[in-house]
Amino acid sequence: MDGQLRDVIHQKIVDSLVAPIPTFTRRDLRIPAVPGKAIAVIGMRRTGKTTFLWQTLADRLDQGTPREGLFLFSFEDERLAGMTSADLSLLVEEYYRLHPEWRDQRQAVFFLDEIQVVPGWEMFARRLLDTENVQLFLSGSSARLLSREVATSMRGRAMEVLVHPFSFREFLRHRGQEPKKAVEDLPKATRSALEQNLHAYLVEGGFPEAQGVSVRDRVDLLRGYVDVVLLRDVIERHQVSHPVALRWLTRQLLGNPAGKFSVNKFHQSLHSQGISIGKDTLHAYLSYLEDAFLVRIVSIATDSERQRMVNPRKVYPIDMGLIPVFERSAKANVGHALETAVYLELERRSAEVSYVKSPHAGYEVDFLARYPNGHAELIQVSASLDNPDVRERETRSLIEAAVRYPHASLHIITLNPGVQGSISPKVRVNSASSWLLTSCSA
Repeated sequence: MDGQLRDVIHQKIVDSLVAPIPTFTRRDLRIPAVPGKAIAVIGMRRTGKTTFLWQTLADRLDQGTPREGLFLFSFEDERLAGMTSADLSLLVEEYYRLHPEWRDQRQAVFFLDEIQVVPGWEMFARRLLDTENVQLFLSGSSARLLSREVATSMRGRAMEVLVHPFSFREFLRHRGQEPKKAVEDLPKATRSALEQNLHAYLVEGGFPEAQGVSVRDRVDLLRGYVDVVLLRDVIERHQVSHPVALRWLTRQLLGNPAGKFSVNKFHQSLHSQGISIGKDTLHAYLSYLEDAFLVRIVSIATDSERQRMVNPRKVYPIDMGLIPVFERSAKANVGHALETAVYLELERRSAEVSYVKSPHAGYEVDFLARYPNGHAELIQVSASLDNPDVRERETRSLIEAAVRYPHASLHIITLNPGVQGSISPKVRVNSASSWLLTSCSA
């Protein structure tokens, strides 16, 4: 077995080092610049993690690293089934047998794709960093790469790059329509085309494979993504004992994007349907879905851990394209899609996000975004400001929340910023297309 595995690994290394770099749409992702750390490239399945590894490889090639020093190895190969952590040493041995001049003399870059399929890979990665002159990129489809047990075994040796589906800018770039100027400086016809593309983005989403396919094929494709995540990243990984309840939970969350979710209420709903399951189990299932990057969860803004636990959480799908697949009304909900797009963009910008609820009048603000440099924003998302009642409600909520967070800037993000009426001068009204395309300096 060892000889056969060695032969397979040897051939894969040889093939990798001469493989042509595939074409790709460039992703706007930041790689942490901390020496001695492995870079863990994580995210939901099919978001483009392997493509990002190729992009990084191409960048290193452009920067002068010879091709033989850039080694990408995929563990999703049936010939590697049953591979153990002890077998991973063969990878290093075979690479340096082919290129002994690199060992200890020059820093090679290893890109190990879907390495989490090999049990015990964490100790190998740590040993590789400690004993060989390599820079290490790891990819995986679940947060298992950075879960508690991995953090312990890697001892703080990994930093993450989270790959989302396409941002709006990447969506436009993929279509060959990325603007080279600020939205405000574009000709009217170009701005109109941009707004049309934004509506398409809010419906179709940003999964790379879903771009340009028919509605029927896109629905089947995205539903298939969810099924694979549930089976492989949740049910099989966590030995889920009640898959029926898990699927009910998934449909509830994806069918109510940007909605409030309470485990207690959902538990009662399941009980009324004759489904018996504990609340603690449901809490665990919710965390599994978040770990697999299928949903993102936003808690209420508070310093009290108890308040975070007892208040409902807002749940967003990892991509707007999932909304029409699971929303029960089967109607396009532009408001929910826009709010989801804004949340995902805030996450891309490394903001810590919560929602704000007034303790008295019950007003809510969609997002309180705190950035690494200390800047904070209070953000309301509204598809339209045509209705005077909507304008008044959104503005009033922001002004009231600003009492609690006086250093936060106030924003409304909308599809039609031209209709502003009596909005307070303290509040900045942002065009959704412009805001999504603006790099955040925070």
